[in-house]
Amino acid sequence: MKTFQKPLTSGEEAEYIRLLRMGSVEEARLAKEMLIERNLRLVAHIAKKYQNVEEDMEDLISIGCIGLIKAIDTFDAGKGRLATYACRCIDNELLMFLRSKKKTSKEVSLFEPIGQDKEGNEIHLLDIIEQDQPDIVDSMELAENLKKLFSLLEENLTERERQILILRYGLNGEKEITQSEIGALLGISRSYVSRIEKRALLKLRSCFDKK
Repeated sequence: MKTFQKPLTSGEEAEYIRLLRMGSVEEARLAKEMLIERNLRLVAHIAKKYQNVEEDMEDLISIGCIGLIKAIDTFDAGKGRLATYACRCIDNELLMFLRSKKKTSKEVSLFEPIGQDKEGNEIHLLDIIEQDQPDIVDSMELAENLKKLFSLLEENLTERERQILILRYGLNGEKEITQSEIGALLGISRSYVSRIEKRALLKLRSCFDKK
């Protein structure tokens, strides 16, 4: 992680807060930049709490900086140090971001259309790998779609692409695991796993209705 500048002393912080609130437009701009720059160490420290999630540290720091800026904009100088107040704002911003990502991350991939059925309706990966209490017709269609899916996996994807989709979505009876866990297992980064996963899903989407 990059080296950040030392935090401001209480006196320096008070002066920059004063300039931010009461200085000229240029003084306020420079004061805000200084307050952000000298509190980046704090952002990085809080972001490290979440370093085991499926996000790059630089992305977490960027999100934390949004919380820091909100803290600077709303801070009341009569209520202690900026850092104390900023900690809560930074942490809240990171939590909101991660909760939002957790809620939508699988929706993006599982609900990504990968083809059409015989009636022209879109088929999603979720439709193929997860159905609740199917009747006999549904069971037959599911079996056919599964056969089609695994045929496409073998014919159109590389070994690594197949492996990642199987692990990511628990196919072939495998346990469903996260991108970070797959990256650790294969010795590659989480972001690289994500790119391979998206590429593989696009391949399936492009050829599913041609099979």
